[in-house]
Amino acid sequence: MKKVKRICIYPKDVQAITGKSYRQSLRILQNLRKCFLKAEGSYVTVSEFSIYTGISEKDIERFLD
Repeated sequence: MKKVKRICIYPKDVQAITGKSYRQSLRILQNLRKCFLKAEGSYVTVSEFSIYTGISEKDIERFLD
């Protein structure tokens, strides 16, 4: 069966990628939503996170696998 790739980033993912605490990861996602003018509860995509942090999408996707 083919493995499906996720397109959404969650605080636990941010925590694993950046090494920050869970609470700091929540803040990073909140700031990202403000930057992209997204609603409070909306999902953050891998590409948005990549643009915001400057980390390549390929590096992020390695953590999500």
